Amino acid sequence: MQYHQIIELQKRVGATPDGFWGEKSVAKCKEYLRGLMPKDHPWPTQDQAALTKFYGRAGDESQLVNLAVNDLDIRYDGKNVKSIRCHHKVAPSLRRVLENIAKTPHAWVLKEYAGVFNNRPMRGGSLPSLHARGAAIDLAPSTNGNREHWPSRSNMPIEIMEIFAREGWNGLGWSIGRDAMHFQSTR
Repeated sequence: MQYHQIIELQKRVGATPDGFWGEKSVAKCKEYLRGLMPKDHPWPTQDQAALTKFYGRAGDESQLVNLAVNDLDIRYDGKNVKSIRCHHKVAPSLRRVLENIAKTPHAWVLKEYAGVFNNRPMRGGSLPSLHARGAAIDLAPSTNGNREHWPSRSNMPIEIMEIFAREGWNGLGWSIGRDAMHFQSTR
């Protein structure tokens, strides 16, 4: 993001608008987005026991459903996506998120859909990824990579993060400061 965009973002999240995205801006952004989350948070914490209790065993494809999205102009490698395989517990919420994104000027992120279910470990680790439970989605990876810091080096719009937050989804861009393409249904 450019200097003026960071100032606008800081204003939006209640941080001092100085154009420098430091610890105080990060804290205000986390506070702001967590404040948008439902009071009765629908998703489990991120520890493996809670994830297994709520979602079942990682890689269990019997927990997945095909979520129809052919009406939302979602694309993977330039091709229309007709359905997304996701955990049955996240399907209604994910559908609402994607519908809301499709109504925004930032619907371009849907044209760079990068997947939900993928039975693999977390990057650089041995524990299962939330993708292995069909409970995470990646959008616009070409400009929001795993090592790219948000918002200085990636461009995931705050409006997209707000849409996910309202459904209780955790965005790694705002919660850990990088990997802004990744959103997961955890606290």
